[in-house]
Amino acid sequence: MSDQSKNLWGIDLGGTKVECAVLESAQNPNVLFRDRLSTEADKGYDHILGQIKRVVDQMEAKAGFKPAQIGIGTPGTLDPRLNTMKNCNTTIVNGKPLKSDLEKLLGVKIKTANDANCFALAEANMGVVKEKFPNAKVVFGVIMGTGVGGGVVVEGKVINGLQGIGGEWGHNFLDESGGPCYCGKSGCVENVLSGPNLEKYYESLTGSRKKMKDIYSLAVTGADEDAMKTMKRLTHFFGRALSVVVNILDPDVIIIGGGVGNIDLIYTEGVESLRKHVFNNRLDTPVVKPKLGDSAGVFGAAYLVA
Repeated sequence: MSDQSKNLWGIDLGGTKVECAVLESAQNPNVLFRDRLSTEADKGYDHILGQIKRVVDQMEAKAGFKPAQIGIGTPGTLDPRLNTMKNCNTTIVNGKPLKSDLEKLLGVKIKTANDANCFALAEANMGVVKEKFPNAKVVFGVIMGTGVGGGVVVEGKVINGLQGIGGEWGHNFLDESGGPCYCGKSGCVENVLSGPNLEKYYESLTGSRKKMKDIYSLAVTGADEDAMKTMKRLTHFFGRALSVVVNILDPDVIIIGGGVGNIDLIYTEGVESLRKHVFNNRLDTPVVKPKLGDSAGVFGAAYLVA
């Protein structure tokens, strides 16, 4: 029987699912219990709170005890000054005091971080970094999917920053061709490198809308010049965008998550572009695929309370 005081409880709050997991301990992160429910965000903020409570109640029934604290990975960031959520793509949560509402509802202490930070934290503590780079102190985690995000972990801890925006790589300026972003700026990293925006770029060349995986397949065969241009856009700007992070943080390892991160060209031509743009005479930084897949969010949330 595991020591309950060492168990780590985490929740991954996503746009479609609320997932909860209990890990044995930070040193032995075996999954003791795991469950999920649909978020049903279209039913409103109070309903989301209710779904979180339901999944925690289910876990408490399985575990046989109530935790003292729970880590929650959120689709945005808690503003440290206002104590309300911001930058959430589940927009109904923006402006809401999610942390304090959940502490009242659940009767436990809550720690929060955004999904990219939780991804980086999980891979650093129990994923690819732990396995292949055990001496890494500074880890930068990238999520490139429907959006683009980043998370910074230093010596096993998330760097949230003064304003809660530590690691927000996706909303730095990259190139004007990205056009207006929902954040109010233009040419953001996300507007160039996210899956939907790369699909839009391909559509602007061809008049045809295709999924990223299909565009990649066409590019690999060499039969579709516009698909090859789209991949060139990805790898070129990937290196330019990430070089800024390497120049500022100089991380020991960079992990690439999200659907776009499955494109193998990132790790060859993308890394070559990074090598060209970084302020150094070489590139020593490993750029690697993650190990934990979809589990990284909930595991990283659990590690917030380690």
